[in-house]
Amino acid sequence: MINNEPLRVIVSGGGTGGHIFPAVSIANAIKKQHPDAEVLFVGAEGRMEMQRVPAAGYEIKGLPVRGLIRPLWSPKNIGVMMDFFKSKNMVKKIIREFRPHVAVGVGGYASAPTLNAAYSMGVPCLVQEQNSYAGVTNKSLAKKASKVCVAYSGMERFFPADKIIMTGNPVRQNLLDANISKDEAVKSFGLNPALPTVLIIGGSLGARTVNESVLTHLEEIRQGGVQFIWQTGKFYSKEIAEALAKVDKLDNLHVTDFISNMDAAYAAADLVVSRAGASSISELCLLGKPCILVPSPNVAEDHQTKNAMALSTKDAAIFVADKDARSVLVSTALQTVKDEAKLKSLSENVLKLAFHNSADIIAEEVYKLANK
Repeated sequence: MINNEPLRVIVSGGGTGGHIFPAVSIANAIKKQHPDAEVLFVGAEGRMEMQRVPAAGYEIKGLPVRGLIRPLWSPKNIGVMMDFFKSKNMVKKIIREFRPHVAVGVGGYASAPTLNAAYSMGVPCLVQEQNSYAGVTNKSLAKKASKVCVAYSGMERFFPADKIIMTGNPVRQNLLDANISKDEAVKSFGLNPALPTVLIIGGSLGARTVNESVLTHLEEIRQGGVQFIWQTGKFYSKEIAEALAKVDKLDNLHVTDFISNMDAAYAAADLVVSRAGASSISELCLLGKPCILVPSPNVAEDHQTKNAMALSTKDAAIFVADKDARSVLVSTALQTVKDEAKLKSLSENVLKLAFHNSADIIAEEVYKLANK
């Protein structure tokens, strides 16, 4: 309660699972600590959060906000800026009606107009930066925020030191609460518990380079004495199904467009091949999973490479550049998953980088700001 009223919080951001999972985790932590709290999400129309947030049990308001178009001098950005100011005015109306005590931004298109509007109306703001290299939007918003929650050291390069709180990134709680044995998990994917298992995840939409790396080395996989769980992503599932239909079936390859039971997938895996998004890395750290990281080159400020380097320089992950993946990724995975000493070392080192109770710590900071 704040002045005998329920705590009211706006949470804004999205666009990818990497923004949405932390946002929902923070909201859940707020509700756990303050059951009477009211949490309202603000997202971008047509983006993933407009489905995922209601599915998690929260109301969301959509804005017509979009990202800037490259090159920046493109005349199309006139329309983008008009949508930004329209969105900011829509947020001001939302704030007048909802009367939040705090606004939280987790990154994504909707964060900028939401936190700009909140700041201009005197609502305290908290920014949650998931990556080791801050994006332009969060660097700008941090000037207006009261607190900036981060997951990596050295973030004073981007944010005022007196605002920074080291919290780590919130992750999906069901992954930490999983109660399934490795053998059960492997069998749930129709595979053999006696064989080493590699999990390949390119994100919910998939990753072209990672998928092509697998497709071009199917015979190595067939003969490798190892089995694979391969999440292709929905965007690539049709063309991959067509490609696999042209070769003999691989009994040691479980292919799916999307894995809904990620707790079982992680439990089954001896080694994980993944992009280097902040949320994925946080999950791998908390679960102590040996991993090969293939950073996407198609992200702002190349932040995934910086995320991956933050682990690989501590021998907590194996780094494979996107440009090299087609030639070396599968052979590196086959070699690594059979090297028990290497797997043990990677697991021990990645566990050292884990942050526990991140969502709870951020929820406590939200309440402190509201109480001021």
